[in-house]
Amino acid sequence: MKVLVPVKRVIDYNVKVRVKADGSGVDLANVKMSMNPFDEIAVEEAIRLKEKGVATEVVAVSIGVKQSQETLRTALAMGADRAILINAADDVHTDIEPLAVAKLLKAVIDEEQPQIVLCGKQAIDNDMNATGQMLSALLGWSQATFASEINVDGGSAAVTREVDGGLQTIKVKLPAVITADLRLNEPRYASLPNIMKAKKKPLDEKTPADLGVDIAPRLEVLKTTEPAERKAGIKVGSVDELIEKLKTEAGVI
Repeated sequence: MKVLVPVKRVIDYNVKVRVKADGSGVDLANVKMSMNPFDEIAVEEAIRLKEKGVATEVVAVSIGVKQSQETLRTALAMGADRAILINAADDVHTDIEPLAVAKLLKAVIDEEQPQIVLCGKQAIDNDMNATGQMLSALLGWSQATFASEINVDGGSAAVTREVDGGLQTIKVKLPAVITADLRLNEPRYASLPNIMKAKKKPLDEKTPADLGVDIAPRLEVLKTTEPAERKAGIKVGSVDELIEKLKTEAGVI
């Protein structure tokens, strides 16, 4: 069984995001980039499926700029067998829209014929949470989103999902698209020997034109702003004072 894992290059989650002075977007100059954390969880789960003998091959795919090779090498160092880079942008500030990403992934899947597509539930840069669902619709495959546990048995997978009311377990037929949530696993650190081995693993490059996909943007970003700063709170001396301020100042009771 082949497992395909899409991964995205994003601003490292430890970095404070800065907005450009003109509001045209996020400042990426001299900013540390890394693999999207949810995608890292998906890579780890795919590798665990291989270690259990469920999967025979793990293929990592990234869509974006040339520098996304670094992200793919991280996936290879973790244990993926090979990688595919779809070079879809020249500018690091260009973010390929979810529908275009889903169409590109469908084209790759048509060639690779995996049984499972395992991806992060969303990217931490735009938080759209749409690519997995769109990909499932385009493929006509089963989907299981927000997975916190995956058990593959023959031609189906039992997936525990994190939903608003708690946990939900569903069974989906393979092939399927599964999106990983935060509590699915704890990703491993790549060891130095594996980092060295990753440099020799195959990494193919393609373009949207090779796959026959139009990635022209359908959305226009008008302005990017930072969230408004929260006002400082105040301390009260008693419950009576708290109630009084909630009535007279906050107007909530």
